[in-house]
Amino acid sequence: MTDRTLWSYAEIAAHIRVQVDTVRSYRKHGHLPPPDVVEGGKPFWYADTVRLWSSRRPGNRGRREFG
Repeated sequence: MTDRTLWSYAEIAAHIRVQVDTVRSYRKHGHLPPPDVVEGGKPFWYADTVRLWSSRRPGNRGRREFG
């Protein structure tokens, strides 16, 4: 099943356990995938996009997703 829930910087930060400013920096430096949706100038990503990116990102060190 596909998870098309839209995540903001805050949800991404919570998922990968970093500060929101860190996620913003990832985007600024091209380390975050392009947003799936932009509404009112604000970027959003599908949960599945973030989960796939998170599982492949450098420094993940084999972390596993729980729940």
